[in-house]
Amino acid sequence: MGAFSIWHWLIVLLVVVLIFGTKKLRNIGGDVGGAVKSFKDAVKDEKSSAKIEEDAKAETVEGEVTNKTRQ
Repeated sequence: MGAFSIWHWLIVLLVVVLIFGTKKLRNIGGDVGGAVKSFKDAVKDEKSSAKIEEDAKAETVEGEVTNKTRQ
C-alpha cells in the first residue's frame, strides 16, 4: 500500500471527518457523483452527434445527368 499503512489512512480519514463532518462529506460526494454523471452524458452526446455528422457527410445523392460537356 505504498509508504503508508492502513493505520495512517484511518487517522487521515478520522481527521477529515472531524474537520468537515459527515453531512458535508456526503454533500460533496453527491456533488462529485452528479458532476461525473453529467460529464459522461456530455461525452456520450458528443460521440452520437459526431456519428450523425459523419453519416450525413457520407450520404450519397443520386440523380440523372441531363447535360454533359467536355472542355
